[in-house]
Amino acid sequence: MAEETLVDFAVVAYREDGQWQVGSLPPRAAEDLHSFVHALRQQQSEGVSLGLCSYGDDFFLAVRPDGDDVRLLLSDISAGGEWPVAEQAMEMLDEPDQEDDDVQPAGDLGIFADLGVSAMELAAICSDLELYPDEMLIQIATHIGFGQQFQQAVDPDQA
Repeated sequence: MAEETLVDFAVVAYREDGQWQVGSLPPRAAEDLHSFVHALRQQQSEGVSLGLCSYGDDFFLAVRPDGDDVRLLLSDISAGGEWPVAEQAMEMLDEPDQEDDDVQPAGDLGIFADLGVSAMELAAICSDLELYPDEMLIQIATHIGFGQQFQQAVDPDQA
């Protein structure tokens, strides 16, 4: 079983004064889905606020609070059986337990559609077995328009 607290990174991206702002969240904020959503709701923004988190180089979660609702994307449905936070995401999405090890996303593939990443493009990124979750998220962030800020938040030494 995967170690449940192995958070590679957690970031929040939000719009302020018409520009994307990206900041790191403490890993403990993303160890539990409800804590992650709570941390994102604390971020004041003009509108869009996104949470992006990578777990153990296995999968990522994208969370988008939307009023009282939460839009959610789990990059790999098979993570639900091994990771408690992925299992929480599956429960929130009301997805059944995955019977096989197919790598496919679960949740709202349209989560970034209004930001320039179509559901089809997002599904293709999530299904690319050559990419690690951080590489998938960098592609998504770049398409949306905050790739450089994302890389700086994830790895300040390399950006």
